Amino acid sequence: MTTIAGLDTATDDVSVAVVRDGEVVAERLVATPAGGHPRHSGALLAELEAVVTEGGGWKAIDFLAAGNGPGSFTGLRVGLATARAIAQALGKGIVPVGTLNALAGGIAESGSAAAHSILPVLDARRRQVFAALFDLDGKRRWEPLVASPQELAERVAALPESPLAAGSGALRFRRELEAAGAEVPPDEDSAHRVWARHVCRLAEDGAPSPPEAIQPIYLRPPDAQVWLERDSP
Repeated sequence: MTTIAGLDTATDDVSVAVVRDGEVVAERLVATPAGGHPRHSGALLAELEAVVTEGGGWKAIDFLAAGNGPGSFTGLRVGLATARAIAQALGKGIVPVGTLNALAGGIAESGSAAAHSILPVLDARRRQVFAALFDLDGKRRWEPLVASPQELAERVAALPESPLAAGSGALRFRRELEAAGAEVPPDEDSAHRVWARHVCRLAEDGAPSPPEAIQPIYLRPPDAQVWLERDSP
């Protein structure tokens, strides 16, 4: 019996879960209020402690699973720092899971995914997206990439089939993706969110690593570095 505590903070949401042998024991998602700021720093630890308590406490947890991006620089930093600190204190390992992989797992559960490839798309700000392409069995066809909506639409239009696209980037750039032939679920569909249960399930076959070995996937420099380089004489 394997019990995993998982989290993902690569998007504006805080998503945590405990999964035991593939079955969800507890799960919570804290969304950012309309017009508000992400609540990674204030909500993550409390929500994670809550689901772990429902799952029998930290003694029942075999290892942690953490979404390691790509996504928000600040969100990833908060999530991975929290996971590392807990793992270090408790002597547990961590399995890193790509956030696009976890998002793809949720899209694949969508009822409309039967005849499509899976295209998870996250809003990367700066008029860019993070994306990857998967077969229905989870096999990755495109490596994670950062692109403009127009560049992604061109890649989608060249596909032999119509992918099912979801995520914050698919919502923001729905028009471009649908014009290129992608199907995008309704805005309220849960497929657009990253759920920690998928982070946990993808981690089941992974090998836990020491906390210090877990690194984020950014795909591009953080905004602060870009601004510094832009303003440097």
